[in-house]
Amino acid sequence: MALIFKFNKQKLIALVFVSFSYLGFSQSDTSTFKAQFALGVNSPSSKGFVTNFEANSVNFPTINLGLQYMFKPLFGLKLDLGYNRFSSADNSPEFKTNYTRVNAQLVYNASNVLGLYNNLGVFAHAGPGISMIKPLGDYGENKTSYLNAMAGLEFHYAVSEKLSLYLDTAYILGFRKDFDPVNDGFGAFNGNLLTITLGASISLSGCQYCGE
Repeated sequence: MALIFKFNKQKLIALVFVSFSYLGFSQSDTSTFKAQFALGVNSPSSKGFVTNFEANSVNFPTINLGLQYMFKPLFGLKLDLGYNRFSSADNSPEFKTNYTRVNAQLVYNASNVLGLYNNLGVFAHAGPGISMIKPLGDYGENKTSYLNAMAGLEFHYAVSEKLSLYLDTAYILGFRKDFDPVNDGFGAFNGNLLTITLGASISLSGCQYCGE
């Protein structure tokens, strides 16, 4: 397990997206392959900090970049990168923290099951990943990494055959034991994170809504 976290973060992210790009473009033109970008806010759980440290309940920004491939009308895969920043609340010692994650997720298209109009879509997504925490300022040495699992719902509105706008609400559960508050706790985070984002989904191959 320790070897996983010794990977260079940039190399890991590059490997994930290159591998998924190969998977998507090796499929037929009738398959749906999408690039996604979303921007929004995040809310970290208060239990993820050591005593006396607390983040704002709503923080900006949250940035999500993803590639999604639907290998069947109802099921697909998504690999995505998320960047989040949160900062201290007024009654807390001052800090800022960068929270970066990489997740591989299963995607379920619930649009037809719910009987929605052709230009509306609902997608559920869930899967494991890695969270990488980097405090800033005085606590910059207190970096940590741990496994996570996330799940969320996307609500899509198709503007055209190639473009849809969507709202995504997701919850990221962190699998990290308590850290030593003296040596590596201050400014770090080992809890759960709620994100709400608005974004665009662009079809690179095929169209999710064509023929529905």
